[in-house]
Amino acid sequence: MKVRIAPSLLAADFARLADAVRMAEEAGADLVHVDVMDGHFVPNLTIGPPVVAALRKATRLPLDVHLMIERPEATLPRYLDSGADWISVHVEATSHLHRCLDTIRRGGAKGGAVINPGTPVAALDAILGDLDYAVVMSVNPGAGGQAFIPGSVAKVQSLARAGAASGRPVAIEVDGGVDAGNAGALCAAGAEILVAGTAVYGEADVKAAVARLRAAAAGVRA
Repeated sequence: MKVRIAPSLLAADFARLADAVRMAEEAGADLVHVDVMDGHFVPNLTIGPPVVAALRKATRLPLDVHLMIERPEATLPRYLDSGADWISVHVEATSHLHRCLDTIRRGGAKGGAVINPGTPVAALDAILGDLDYAVVMSVNPGAGGQAFIPGSVAKVQSLARAGAASGRPVAIEVDGGVDAGNAGALCAAGAEILVAGTAVYGEADVKAAVARLRAAAAGVRA
């Protein structure tokens, strides 16, 4: 299983986002993670469709757009039109999760569902067959630089088992506090996509930071 590294722009310099995605590309990242916050579902406010559209022009990498917003079904078409390649929505933020996933996939993007630290894996049981990927939040969403919640490793393992038991294994993404210290345990538990903000953009050498994460994910000391 190839682990995919998705540097999170939340930890980058917002005045130099084009440079940040270029550095991710040059570092060999697999995706660029874009956090969208609305100031309601989570306390902070970040970016919207116009910035996603600008990022689309700045990189060849797939844009992994994480919608931390209430009622995502209302604005999904705008993110699809902006060039998002992957779009994930929170199970806690919508009463129409199946509809959201259907809209995303009909729009040509990969559809994902996100669960917060306090939400059980069982919340995804009914939609495992409709997911391209599932996101386990390993911090409470809304701000970068938070400490990793250790119980997230067991949660990833539980989700991997649930996917296997359903006959539709789902790609598992982990978001929050991911670094070289926990990447190996997460991937051993079943994670395939690692979102890393501070562990990438908080380092002086982005390329070396991505390499460290990839090595740690494979259980290799770098």
